[in-house]
Amino acid sequence: MTQAPPPPPFDPELAAALELIKDMISPALTMDEIADVRQGPGIEMLARLDLTMDGFFEVEDRAVPGSAGAPEVSLLICRPAAPADAGPRPVIYHVHGGGLIIGNNRVGVDVPLTWAKELDAVVVSVEYRLAPEDPYPAQIEDVYAGLEWTAKHAAELGGDPQRIVVAGASAGGGLSAALALLTRDRRGPELIGQMLMCPMLDDRNDSPSTHQMAGRGIWDRTANETGWTALLGELRGGPDVSAYAAPARAEELSGLPPAFLDVGSAETFRDEVVAYASRIWQAGGVAELHVWPGGFHGFDGFAPQAAVSQACRGAQLAWLKRLLSG
Repeated sequence: MTQAPPPPPFDPELAAALELIKDMISPALTMDEIADVRQGPGIEMLARLDLTMDGFFEVEDRAVPGSAGAPEVSLLICRPAAPADAGPRPVIYHVHGGGLIIGNNRVGVDVPLTWAKELDAVVVSVEYRLAPEDPYPAQIEDVYAGLEWTAKHAAELGGDPQRIVVAGASAGGGLSAALALLTRDRRGPELIGQMLMCPMLDDRNDSPSTHQMAGRGIWDRTANETGWTALLGELRGGPDVSAYAAPARAEELSGLPPAFLDVGSAETFRDEVVAYASRIWQAGGVAELHVWPGGFHGFDGFAPQAAVSQACRGAQLAWLKRLLSG
């Protein structure tokens, strides 16, 4: 490819936040740095999160059966402590981010918990095996097994099996998209929506935005190659990659639940997310797409007070409200 054009500028508020964290987070994660990142301060901080949200939620961890021959899957279950006013509650099935190589079911769960407090919903956050120790299809099979259990036991959790929304950011967004494809194709539990926040969709790692944003933000082309290679090994970027690993590879995007997709204009995943939304529309499907100007990857988590972050979080909640009222 010829030299990439200059990248879009970061939003000024976000650029200031990025400046503060630049020494802690390198955008160009390599394979030999995975172990160190897993031991980083971020994971330790997650252990101190108040998952009850000041007593609003009852919280439990539960191990449930995995797919055939696979280990059990750990689910974090957070349900409102107060009795439900109007029958079973909607369920937000959350899939965590972390580039397919780091994280657990606490990562990013503060976002769906905030929604659930507003919407009076149950949150189930799934933990999945990580690459490279467990390559594809371990991750999607764990996520699918957790969803099957959640749908089957929704009533026990005070949830409505007919109103399950899958939600995830980054790698969790990619796995959420893959889960929507897999449940469609296996005729598994029916999802009423898919919330895909800055999702990681395309192992080919060769869009204009991947080249444009090299060395910038918090997850660049090098880090992306690390995550996808950990998952797929030598298959990465080749002709034989499954859509359940990289949803951008799906040939057929009809018959999917309504989707919300968002992404920053100044991040690696911009072009693959825009393309995925366009292909859902081309297949006759329903999708709402937001491209946040000047946003880097995961900006709303790193700079939640920024105006663009507030707009982003507001759009996500508004979409969920319309979906669940609907």
